[in-house]
Amino acid sequence: MKPDQPAFAPPADADARRRKPAVICYPTTSLAHPNLDVMQARRDAATHRDTCIVPARDARCTTVPAGSFFRITCPDGSQVGDLNLWAADDLNEHFYSGKTRALHGTHLSTGDRLWSRFPKMRPMATITEDTLDWYGWDADGGSVHDVIGTRCDPYTGRLLSGTDYHYCCHSNLTRALADHMQMSLTEAEPFVHDVLNVFMCTGFTADTHQYFMKASPVRAGDYIEFMAEIDLIVGLSACPGGDCGDEHTSDKATCHPLVIDVFENDMSFARAEPNAYDQSHGR
Repeated sequence: MKPDQPAFAPPADADARRRKPAVICYPTTSLAHPNLDVMQARRDAATHRDTCIVPARDARCTTVPAGSFFRITCPDGSQVGDLNLWAADDLNEHFYSGKTRALHGTHLSTGDRLWSRFPKMRPMATITEDTLDWYGWDADGGSVHDVIGTRCDPYTGRLLSGTDYHYCCHSNLTRALADHMQMSLTEAEPFVHDVLNVFMCTGFTADTHQYFMKASPVRAGDYIEFMAEIDLIVGLSACPGGDCGDEHTSDKATCHPLVIDVFENDMSFARAEPNAYDQSHGR
């Protein structure tokens, strides 16, 4: 955090320097936008293939073929989830929350894409429906479905509390990926990555600009739905924070399961192509 009392005096033109205009780092006017009408036509032709139940304070993985859809639903009480995505044929290609944030902003909704890490950097999935799109921004500057937070984890828990908690989202996703891929925990853990915080309501405080959470507005029956742009492994943890209105790395909160439903069709589909950069890096 920035100091309350700076050690250095401001220059005479400090106010003028602060008034410099903000410039968007990555303007997206030239970015190809998804055709949601075409995606809706695919969705209309899709049939339900599978249901994956994610128990409270745990995680599960499921596969979703390119061109298919997966819906994350909150079936019971208010519950947030931490989402990981991997390319089904290469775990090294996974969701890149930081670049997704740079392109689409801190909180995602319908029409936004989840991009993969370098060097392929391509859309992995597109959000096609979001029953919480009504929430917008609240008086605290909070909104839902953020790509700010990294995931609750046992390492930060040990650092801040001196205790071990094994049912945080990082550990949940590690166990789930290990089980899905028949790997050891040691092999699986490096592939677990920063998340899309599904249903979570977050922002930055106005005074210290610290990351905050508040009780999610999600209701039983709310969902967010995606179309897979490549063959995916989808990992989801039902966060131990429940609705994240209090704390998230303990058994204190009331927690509920989440559900992933997969919808497929037989229509042909062109998978997203890897990024066209030649990787020469100036050499």
